[in-house]
Amino acid sequence: MADTTLQIADDNRVRTLTLNRPEVLNAFNEEMYYATAVALSEAAADPEVAVVVLTGEGRAFSAGNDLVEMQRRITDPAFNEQGSHFTTMVDALADLPKPLICAVNGVGVGIGATILGYADLVFMSTTARLKTPFTSLGVAPEAASSYLLPRLMGRQNAAWLLMSSEWVDADEAQRMGLAWKVCAPEELLPEARRHADILASRPVASLMAVKQTITAPTRDGIAAATAREIEHFAVLMGAAANASALAEFTGKREAD
Repeated sequence: MADTTLQIADDNRVRTLTLNRPEVLNAFNEEMYYATAVALSEAAADPEVAVVVLTGEGRAFSAGNDLVEMQRRITDPAFNEQGSHFTTMVDALADLPKPLICAVNGVGVGIGATILGYADLVFMSTTARLKTPFTSLGVAPEAASSYLLPRLMGRQNAAWLLMSSEWVDADEAQRMGLAWKVCAPEELLPEARRHADILASRPVASLMAVKQTITAPTRDGIAAATAREIEHFAVLMGAAANASALAEFTGKREAD
């Protein structure tokens, strides 16, 4: 499966999903959004899966949305009209009834950071960093991060992460409440897996009952926040600040 955008491995009731576009730092394109959504839904339905671990191949967790595809949405109406599987994946994250552990092995940008709002446990490598570059790209938050991150981190920590477009290192992410454990790079997956195995040894029905009771109060909030974010995103995407930022990115990429 080395040529696919997502690697899937099962071991002892733990399903590990590995984002697998290392050549572009695991940036999400439509194919990977869809593959991840399907994998999450299949894990939810599989009685042999108790816990899901999500990590990245190579030196990044995920560099976020593929900015080349984002620019194409502005310049190619036909592509834009197809819609996006971004929401398909976010819905699958929100609907996942089993524990989700994120093992952040490297940089997490945009959705590579906001996806952590859906995790039950987050492990970060000491070399990992997070950034939500919404303001530097002239756009709005995504993935209900405007709702989930203040609940998880507190308003001021979330405000800095979402407004500043600055990097946050692993120790700071842990202090903010976004990461649960920080590990040496070589210990990241073993530690995440050790905790996954502990959870996977418990009855699945009980794990699901705990998760459902934790997440049920947030479901309406996620839906409302998503609608607000999409409304703002639609106004801002393609506007002057966003178009300029994407053109600058694409120009640097072509120069490289």
